Amino acid sequence: MLQNRVNPSGEIIKTPHRGAWLGNRGVLHNEQQQIIRPYKIRAWITCALSFRGRHREVMQPNRWTELFFLDEATAFSAGHRPCFQCRYKDHQRFKTSWLMGNPEFGFNMKTPVAEIDDILHRERVDADQAKITYKEKLADLPDGTFILLQDRHYLLKNSQLYAWTPGGYEKSIPLPDLDTVSVLTPKSIVKMFRAGYLPQVDVTANHHTK
Repeated sequence: MLQNRVNPSGEIIKTPHRGAWLGNRGVLHNEQQQIIRPYKIRAWITCALSFRGRHREVMQPNRWTELFFLDEATAFSAGHRPCFQCRYKDHQRFKTSWLMGNPEFGFNMKTPVAEIDDILHRERVDADQAKITYKEKLADLPDGTFILLQDRHYLLKNSQLYAWTPGGYEKSIPLPDLDTVSVLTPKSIVKMFRAGYLPQVDVTANHHTK
């Protein structure tokens, strides 16, 4: 079993479960197909599983490491964004909504996406390469946001919380009686969700119960 699945904290884990999206952070593995670094490049992207009939053998030597996500909300929480090539329409939708949600940067559609990648990188990991979390009012968070609650990852959707597992989401629970919570999804991505970007998520797929 390869270590190539990503959880909402951005950690690369081992699991037999397959993903709905493909991810790229550069070459992260060695010749023994072992993960030796959390990332190599700042452009963390989310790709379609299939594109123009291309086929890749996973974790080939000196080739970028194929990562996988349960859904798009998980990928965004980890700090990834849509690929410009294989997901052009989603990328344009991402950039449009990101700009609307983050006007303080003064960017426009002509701004290179690398500048957005630099901001995302500052928001997702600290100097020690640990996941950055921050406090927000629970009532102010949009659907698609991940929070950390009692050391578990929870997705917010339709005023309910869904516990994340590698194989799918557990049965929903009501929102807790909390004012603020620890947020996993990068700040500018949360603002993008507020501006109208709805990430792909299917809380009924591979439905889990405790």
